[in-house]
Amino acid sequence: MSPCSSQARSRSPAAQPPHDTMPPLRLLLAVAVLLLSGLPRPVHPFTDLESEQIARFQEYLRIRTAHPSPDYAGAAAFLLPYAASVGLRTTTLHFTPCKTKPLLLLTWPGADPSLPSVLLNSHLDSVPAEPEHWAHPPFAAHRDAATGRVYARGAQDDKCLPIQYLEAIRGLRAAGFAPTRTLHISLVPDEEIGGADGFEKFARSEEFRALNVGFMLDEGQASPTDVFRVFYADRLVWRLIVKAAGPPGHGSKMFDGAAVDNLMDCVETVARFREAQFGMVKAGERGPGEVVSVNPVYMKAGIPSPTGFVMNMQPSEAEVGFDLRLPPTGDIEQIKRRIKEEWAPAHKNLIYQLMQKGPSTDVAGRPIFTATNESNPWWSLFEQAIISAGGKLSKPEILSSTTDSRFVRQLGIPALGFSPMTNTPILLHDNNEFLEDKVFLKGIKVYEHIIRALTSFKG
Repeated sequence: MSPCSSQARSRSPAAQPPHDTMPPLRLLLAVAVLLLSGLPRPVHPFTDLESEQIARFQEYLRIRTAHPSPDYAGAAAFLLPYAASVGLRTTTLHFTPCKTKPLLLLTWPGADPSLPSVLLNSHLDSVPAEPEHWAHPPFAAHRDAATGRVYARGAQDDKCLPIQYLEAIRGLRAAGFAPTRTLHISLVPDEEIGGADGFEKFARSEEFRALNVGFMLDEGQASPTDVFRVFYADRLVWRLIVKAAGPPGHGSKMFDGAAVDNLMDCVETVARFREAQFGMVKAGERGPGEVVSVNPVYMKAGIPSPTGFVMNMQPSEAEVGFDLRLPPTGDIEQIKRRIKEEWAPAHKNLIYQLMQKGPSTDVAGRPIFTATNESNPWWSLFEQAIISAGGKLSKPEILSSTTDSRFVRQLGIPALGFSPMTNTPILLHDNNEFLEDKVFLKGIKVYEHIIRALTSFKG
């Protein structure tokens, strides 16, 4: 036996513990990671200003602007003095006789008022919430200390935006920045119920024309990844009602031309078209806003009885309604032909009513979308501002739903939809809607870059 072996055997346990009493370094690290993962998130070293900005966000969220009874007066009482405190001019417009739906217009005058202005938009209202399905009360603006999430209805859609706009302006003014172009902020009612008494009337008004808007930035959606999403168009909104007629008959009789039978032919034809469109989305071939969506929203048929419906008689009338959304870049006339010839052909005793919510083209007869290439200088400015803020943009999208941007694009004015929320699940209109405090604060800095770039443009 070698001396080395003898020396090793003679060492005391204190000098070298047995193998099974000293965990390897990797094991120690794994245990430490496991223990730390269960601890609350370390308190973020927010500055006093950042803490105040988050508090203002929470305060605005606590104002119940959800339908059916949005507290517009409360929102105005909070936002108008707030805007004045950062040096903005404030105006309140009314487009309804009762004056219960104020439209707030905030202005930062530019050095050259002859240049077309920049408009930032946000809506005051939000959709209802079902408190029983929320982890925290939807109007308490609860902030989770462990995650930094601020839970509230409107946190993403879109009550974060006015606070971010105003705080970005505060930062720019503190840095000594002065805009060349005038900047306006419009805070409008009723977006969530179609905007008829909000931006739609505003866009048609003399007050809007006097703003000489050259470009508008409106709300977008959260991004689950680390890249920002941007929207250059909204889908067109149509409503389709198809009615079927046919001879009545005994419930046991099989015959051609029954009303419900004719209606089911329509529904099945539409379902095949829907499946093909949805299949392209599922396969990743197209985005949700790039296809035609058609969804049945109601059906009416049958002969009522005191206990429900008469079960031994086939009715002579039946009806179905569809929500229909079309990308403005698609072939509108082709869809109209499809409805007439395939979905509701007259030879099957089907008649239809097609309601288009708004025009299919802008005032110049062009498709309603904003260019996202070098032909649009506003796009280049916006893109460079995001890059200068340290961000990245995903491929521009068509929004699958609608926003107030459509009223501006209809006038031929370029508009983009954008909300600076990355690494955030899309929770607009959903339960437990939240926005993380750090994401909210980062959005303020992003808007500083955007506002600086857009209002400095002299072209």
